[in-house]
Amino acid sequence: MTNHDSHDRQSNISRVISTSRALHLPLGAGLSALFLVATGAILGNSAIASSKKLAQFVVPTTNAPIPTPTTSPTPSPTPTSLPSPSPTLSPTQTTPTTPSTNQVPATTTVIYVNPQTGTDSAGAGTTAATPYRTITYALNQAQPGTAIQLAPGTYSSETGEVFPLTIKQGVTLRGDEASKGQSIVITGGGQYVSPTFARQNVTVRAENNSAISGVTITNPNTRGTALWIESANPTVTNNTFINSNRDGIFVTGNANPKIEGNVFSKNGGNGISVARSAQGEIRNNTFQDTGFGLAIGGASSPLVADNQIKENQDGIYISESARPILRGNAIENNKRDGVVATINAQPDLGTAESAGNNIIRNNERYDVYNATRGNALLAVGNTIDAKRTSGKVNLVAPQFAFSDVQGLWAQPYIAALASREIIAGFPDGTFKPNEPVTRAQFAAIVSKAFTPTPQREAQDFNDVSRNFWGYQAIQTAYRGGFVAGYPGGAFQPQQQIPRVQVLVSLANGLNLRADNPNVLSTYADASQIPSYATDAVAAATQRQLVVNYPTPNQLNPNRPATRAEVAAFVYQALVNSGRAQAIASPYLVRVP
Repeated sequence: MTNHDSHDRQSNISRVISTSRALHLPLGAGLSALFLVATGAILGNSAIASSKKLAQFVVPTTNAPIPTPTTSPTPSPTPTSLPSPSPTLSPTQTTPTTPSTNQVPATTTVIYVNPQTGTDSAGAGTTAATPYRTITYALNQAQPGTAIQLAPGTYSSETGEVFPLTIKQGVTLRGDEASKGQSIVITGGGQYVSPTFARQNVTVRAENNSAISGVTITNPNTRGTALWIESANPTVTNNTFINSNRDGIFVTGNANPKIEGNVFSKNGGNGISVARSAQGEIRNNTFQDTGFGLAIGGASSPLVADNQIKENQDGIYISESARPILRGNAIENNKRDGVVATINAQPDLGTAESAGNNIIRNNERYDVYNATRGNALLAVGNTIDAKRTSGKVNLVAPQFAFSDVQGLWAQPYIAALASREIIAGFPDGTFKPNEPVTRAQFAAIVSKAFTPTPQREAQDFNDVSRNFWGYQAIQTAYRGGFVAGYPGGAFQPQQQIPRVQVLVSLANGLNLRADNPNVLSTYADASQIPSYATDAVAAATQRQLVVNYPTPNQLNPNRPATRAEVAAFVYQALVNSGRAQAIASPYLVRVP
């Protein structure tokens, strides 16, 4: 019998009970409190464990009601009126304002640390030539807005570090992102009492709005976790998590981190464990030879997108009531199973509106193993061989509404809006994704997408007659704050709408505001953004409305928007307002 077989699971419950007694724990503590072993951790009443001890620690129980997976969109705000005549869609070209090209705010303070040449004393740390010696000392000096720059070397208890290191709110710890921290190694661990998982051994803890980039983190201690994220939203990019005794990263509580571009290898337990009600985004990482690539439990619902997950014991192990969203991952050549779902788990492997686009193949036993209590798994638009699945797995080919969008970068957005009857194609069955959109057509799209509440009185434009096909849509979009006219009372309904006007319209209609105008430095052509549009485009960027194909940092603000681009922008606006589920895309512009 294999470790996944239900007979083994039931027979091993007695082992958990016996272990509880041996440790002088009450039975309840043994089953429902945190239970740690050298190779794994009980999450609630089920296990996120290493493959070596899987069956021994899986205890199926009934969990709380399952939440609907979400990427935490903000509630839809009430649109406000636009000034008239409209600066929103102004035809007059104004002198553009060039935003700052700084990648960090001008007020950022940089502290330098070097374990070989530094000294932990007052007056040091201000330059690379006069660094501090320890991260510990630097963190004690750091305030929100501080970046701690690490020199190559090993940072350990032998060099004076006191673990766990806590990256405080608003502080950035950075090394060398280009090499993913190959020469900058933080190794060790210390006791940390977690509010949700009791006593742990942790190398680094990340608090709200902190950032970690370009370092290698290892915790060789018993039950050692490299990075602990609990009820916080740090950004973790381009690091290496290797050779920890248990997990590379443990995410718990109501955490909502962004974990992107990292490498996870040779960890004894899992690359990443996600527990409790955590969410967040796990994108573009590599999980290789690291126990379970990801173990996702509790009632968590992270977005797991565009990752390489290969040569692990299992690729992704999903338990309890977890509902992760899996998009665009390559899950291949794992030593047992590709994706495993147990207890009451319900992973999202693609829907009619949003194809999964996962490649799950060549795993040793099953590519998808449904070992839940009776849930059927729906998988739409993936590369999966039905003969290599076990349990109720319904494989569905994506339905292409239009003959000319299959494989297109914007296909998921177009399909999603078409399924809601927000957009439509042509009589010949095509969508013509590269054709431009007129202002009247755009007004019709936003009217259908948002059905906005009137915020101002109607206005008859002198170039839009009452019998014009788009008259009512223009009035609805105008009264809802999404569009406006030109000086002199014109609307110019047949004008091709530029990309910048689309973004300004959506930002104004949803009343989005930017609290960091420096986000425009994301774009290589930011100087081409008209001055009237900078605040709105910054807001649209910050709220992740912008999808730039083929180059995410190229906005092309004044080029006419295509039908595909408008579909992507409008869909992202629906996501932002809580009306649609996020779609994974490598062309979505994301800023810290």
